[in-house]
Amino acid sequence: MPYKTKFLPKNPSKYVGDHTNIICRSLWERKFCKYLDENESIIRWASEEIRIPYFCPVKKKVCFYYPDFLFETKEESSVFTYLVEIKPKKQTAPPTNKKKKSYSEDYARYLINNSKWESAKEYCQKNGWEFKILTEEHLHIK
Repeated sequence: MPYKTKFLPKNPSKYVGDHTNIICRSLWERKFCKYLDENESIIRWASEEIRIPYFCPVKKKVCFYYPDFLFETKEESSVFTYLVEIKPKKQTAPPTNKKKKSYSEDYARYLINNSKWESAKEYCQKNGWEFKILTEEHLHIK
């Protein structure tokens, strides 16, 4: 079921971009926006503001990926930058049930996501950032 809302931050000065147009495409993204906005160790953050080219193995052409979040955090005396994608855990591994009606669609989604994530890792490596994929387990949602 699609879920789309706007998030209005309590601390708009921490947001990089248009703080009046932060789109949450899931309850998980909304929960993470709240975390970024209210956590004192987060210096600044953005949502879908980075564009990364990747080769789409399904379309057989270069497309663009907009990771869910970019944020800077102060940990002790150092600042770290993270690029984050939020996904259901079941989408982070190849599907296993070949008899399932949606198997080919699920497998194509997995291939596309994997290609996006490999490009994101390379992008982060070039910029001295870290790429993370967060699931419901990381967000403590069942």
